[in-house]
Amino acid sequence: MTLAGTLAACSDGTGDSTSGREIGYDQELPEAWVGPPGTSREEYNDSPEQPFQDVVTSPLSTFASDVDTASYSNMRRQLRQGVAPQGVRIEELVNYFDYDYPAPDPDADVPFTVTTQVAAAPWAPGHQLAMIGVQATQARPTTRGNNVVFLLDVSGSMSDPNKLPLLAESFALLVEQLDADDTVSIVTYAGSDEVLASGVPGDRHDELVQTLRSLRAGGSTGGARGLQTAYELATEHFVEGGNNRVVLATDGDFNVGPSTPAELTELIEEHARSGVYVSVLGFGMGNLKDSTMEAIADHGNGNYAYVDTLDEARKVLVDEFDATMFVVAQDLKVQVELNPATVGRYRLLGYDNRRLEDEEFADDTKDAGDVGAGHSVTAFYELVPHGEGAPGADLTYQDVRIGTSTDFFTVHVRYKQPGAAESTEVVVVAGADAWTDRPSADFLFASAVAEFGLAVTRSEHAGDADPRRARGRAAAALGEDRYGLRAEFVELVDRYQEIAA
Repeated sequence: MTLAGTLAACSDGTGDSTSGREIGYDQELPEAWVGPPGTSREEYNDSPEQPFQDVVTSPLSTFASDVDTASYSNMRRQLRQGVAPQGVRIEELVNYFDYDYPAPDPDADVPFTVTTQVAAAPWAPGHQLAMIGVQATQARPTTRGNNVVFLLDVSGSMSDPNKLPLLAESFALLVEQLDADDTVSIVTYAGSDEVLASGVPGDRHDELVQTLRSLRAGGSTGGARGLQTAYELATEHFVEGGNNRVVLATDGDFNVGPSTPAELTELIEEHARSGVYVSVLGFGMGNLKDSTMEAIADHGNGNYAYVDTLDEARKVLVDEFDATMFVVAQDLKVQVELNPATVGRYRLLGYDNRRLEDEEFADDTKDAGDVGAGHSVTAFYELVPHGEGAPGADLTYQDVRIGTSTDFFTVHVRYKQPGAAESTEVVVVAGADAWTDRPSADFLFASAVAEFGLAVTRSEHAGDADPRRARGRAAAALGEDRYGLRAEFVELVDRYQEIAA
């Protein structure tokens, strides 16, 4: 984790005031920020990708679930700017979209289903591609109220049209989802933190929206006590058995003042254990500290989304309100056991900073990703069939006996009920019947997104991954596409090819 480098103190000269309420804004928001990028001080944590593993010597692959989507919308912003994408995480591209996985019954003991499908790998002749989908229940885990604290960055660096103005209108959409059973607190931070609302009933929409639209940007990015104050308010108005959450909105230039990165991490994890979670919304460009925001969300049992347009805010805060706010499966980990009788080598696509040691799978003290109501988690494995040059098949010091099973792999999933200390394991076998010559539309589209991610990141293991082929497959698998997001992806591939040319 690179918290030490990304949480360094810094300031921005956009405003002269040390207060966070100086520069007003015009509420005519751009549909998308398409102007040329300025001098970039953006920071990304690009973890090394996983190479192919030999099943005989490494039969287990273990990772934490990831429902973040920030990488996709940030990539969209970069492509619209006309620049090559940075900080692309393949799993976040794939998980940005909805897939038609079967959902569990509302009263099911297990709050998710596991679906598997194996087909030919489009970018690697002779290889196979395995798709694993975990679909969470749509049922909320509680009917008790929301206790939400908005922690808003109003420093000088937030004065651009795609930062504070977009932030205010985005949170106005969130406010409209709340009612009298909910409470809202608002904390701003710039040179210092300021409490603008404390425990306001959620149905006082006009009052809360007026407060949001009165925000002004100015001053350095201080906020030494901003996060602590937000947690104090969340604790003061804590709803037992309800949803208690801090929603941090910033460009990521988050100066924690005198606190060290270790102290910040300890603070976030301490409150996560107490039942106060943190979600992060990123805004803006040129100053985006993607690595910081992802780390905060990961440590805070939350999620991380990047908001580049008001439509994206509506997707995250309205259309996916339950998924963003209500955790149904906590610390969800996946461990895939590959069968050496059918698979010689394999590699997990993406999840590069979410990989776990195999022994951490059963360690209930090891933090992992949380899954919200209605969320789905998708992972792809590229498989090299058994017998095609697996380097571990001829070992010097051990005699490995390979069985005759025709299974591809077994999926083990561990999770905790929200607030529980001990996990439960679910096991699903991907047998020979997981193979198909006619993969589903979801498989075709999601694999196109993954192939595009391999090309954009210039993966060392991309085979002949081709954006043009990915585009064709995606365009043929749009499906219902209720919100037009799949069609938008096809347009982004076109934009990428223009830039690459």
